[in-house]
Amino acid sequence: MKRAFLFIAILLFVLVLKAQEQTIPYTQADRDRMVRVEAKVEALDKRIDDLKSNIDARFSGVNNKFDEVNKKIDRLDDKFDSYFRWGFGLVLMSIFGLIGFIIYDRRTTLAPVENKTERIIKSLREAAEKDPVLREALKKTALW
Repeated sequence: MKRAFLFIAILLFVLVLKAQEQTIPYTQADRDRMVRVEAKVEALDKRIDDLKSNIDARFSGVNNKFDEVNKKIDRLDDKFDSYFRWGFGLVLMSIFGLIGFIIYDRRTTLAPVENKTERIIKSLREAAEKDPVLREALKKTALW
């Protein structure tokens, strides 16, 4: 039984080797087909390279557009900064001008009142020299 099994195994091994030994004939038609396939592959490679260069050109055009838009945005940003600084300066100058006007107006408004007050106090002092009750009242108010 072992011999029969060994004989069958060797027979199968030999048959497998014989089956692999056979060569497939390579004909002229096969060569022609290979040449045509190679030509088509080269044509496809050229088309792919052309498409790649076309896409690269388009992307560089788009990049240029983005660069132009970025430059415009930067110019607008610079203009905005400039206008903002001018506007802020004008507002500050207006505020300081208003404060200056308020101080000036207060001094000019109070000057006549101060003059009249000084004259009233002067006349009260003169009257207090003759009237002791008035003199005591002015001393209590620290005007004497």
